[in-house]
Amino acid sequence: MAGGKSGVQWVGIALLASILAACSGGGSREAALETLTAEAIYKRGELELESGSKPKEAIRYFQEVERLYPYSEWSKRALIMQAFSQHKAKEYEEARSTAQRFLDTYPGDEDVPYAAYLMALSYYDQIDEVGRDQGLTFQALQAMRGVIEQYPDSDYARSAMLKFELAFDHLAGKEMEIGRYYLKRRNYTAAINRFRTVVQDFQTTTHTAEALHRLVESYLGLGLTSEAQTAAAILGFNYQSSPFYQDSFNLLKGRGLAPEAKGDSWLRTVYRQMIKGEWL
Repeated sequence: MAGGKSGVQWVGIALLASILAACSGGGSREAALETLTAEAIYKRGELELESGSKPKEAIRYFQEVERLYPYSEWSKRALIMQAFSQHKAKEYEEARSTAQRFLDTYPGDEDVPYAAYLMALSYYDQIDEVGRDQGLTFQALQAMRGVIEQYPDSDYARSAMLKFELAFDHLAGKEMEIGRYYLKRRNYTAAINRFRTVVQDFQTTTHTAEALHRLVESYLGLGLTSEAQTAAAILGFNYQSSPFYQDSFNLLKGRGLAPEAKGDSWLRTVYRQMIKGEWL
């Protein structure tokens, strides 16, 4: 049509208008928040959390409470909820930083145990598969132990204890994985060092029975029958119903041997401690 605008021009104008509207809308939204009370902004953050799909939006609202109403009671509440929301959004480093800020700012508050637990949980939830680096596992253990020791009567101590045990088991699993790797390649000495760590330092984990059986395999591979028999004796006393004991028993039987505490190796010391109760 003569004198009119082309379709392309109309599209361009519409696009520009939408961009300007978006920009002005963002600014007006921020301005609108400044007209609200701390409680109203806080409750908006709670609402976003309850929806379950927008923890990052919740974070923004809780941050705004802090910015607009610093040192208020709502600011304190918003800070701990900010840490919770960051953890929920899997922003673990940010969650730790915010939780630490809460601990530094409000050291005597009733939510301090929860802030400490959130910090520990942020390490725990970052623990990768067994084959990965275990630095975070050590940090999780240390943080969980802090919750258990500093706040034993809190609601979070029991949960921290359970997660501590799982993280501890995770570390033992790492040692087992490396030990099996060496054993498969017949590097028996390196394998023994890993399985020994599990038996001596991780006795309460689910990996001890297998570690003893792998020690039987490794010592037999080196021709050290007394050590193999002693490892099997410990295995038989503590885990006789385990399939690992039957495997060890069969290995020894195939060589005309039987589970028996013999020699004077480190395993004999473990045998005296675990079975005889001789700790000195």
